[in-house]
Amino acid sequence: MWFKNLQIYRLTAPWTMTSEQLEASLAAQEFAPCSSSELQSQGWASPRDNGMLVHTVNRQMLLQLSTEKKLLPSSVINQVTKARAADLEEQQGFKPGRKQMKELKEQVADELLPRAFSIQRSTRVWIDPVNGWLAVDASSPAKADEVFKLLLKSLETLPFASLRTERPALSAMTDWLAADEAPRGFTVDQDTELRATNEGKATVRYVRHTLEADDVRRHIAAGKQCTRLAMTWNDRVSFVLTESLAIKRVAALDVLKENTESSTQNDDERFDTDFALMTGELAKLIGDLVEALGGEEQQKKAA
Repeated sequence: MWFKNLQIYRLTAPWTMTSEQLEASLAAQEFAPCSSSELQSQGWASPRDNGMLVHTVNRQMLLQLSTEKKLLPSSVINQVTKARAADLEEQQGFKPGRKQMKELKEQVADELLPRAFSIQRSTRVWIDPVNGWLAVDASSPAKADEVFKLLLKSLETLPFASLRTERPALSAMTDWLAADEAPRGFTVDQDTELRATNEGKATVRYVRHTLEADDVRRHIAAGKQCTRLAMTWNDRVSFVLTESLAIKRVAALDVLKENTESSTQNDDERFDTDFALMTGELAKLIGDLVEALGGEEQQKKAA
């Protein structure tokens, strides 16, 4: 059940809400499938399909945002509307006007909506009250924003802020490649992206390719900066760090998988063990990564 991506946020005040209190707050926004007249429905769902909206292990909380969206392409609406307009023109002897076409199009959309196909997706949320992190398993900030919009509807207050470090990830990753030296506890893997800062935005990508230090330095000397860098932390977790401090392609390595496989007995136990292991390891990874980037910006300014 490991998260594949991490959009990371800092809780700016101590988290005092219990899992029971959070459960009660989320209940008003519980997920329900789309009605026949709805294009989209969104709400909180049970991460374990057991009716509970908050799953807690060792004070770590797991939430799940579920979204159902009906697929009703505008091209289909336009095609049916055009056919209806032709029939209407034949009946009344003249072409439908702008207002009539608008009403006809709305009528067609209403008729087609109940028969539209729907797709569902889930976005998981990890709240770490112990270390003060909030992470969303989303590939883009836009998907994380959906989570926060619903959280703000569900909770009276939500004190959080985007993670900011003293050293921007862009310059730090570029320096690590130029020096051919990763920060302590990390190794550089074989995927990276270097992009020029000028208008042309010339980009060089290495995919499962050995990074030759001299080649990389030439690209950096030519004005390119590292925007994505594949890394491994303590031989335990591999990931890709981006210039926006998002962590992508998170994967537990064999040393962690072996530990969980040998100690679990059933699905529930395996899920809880995986969640406890994931949150413990990722909290340490985030802490070490922030340290490698000079610490958090706000903390250093406050000091």
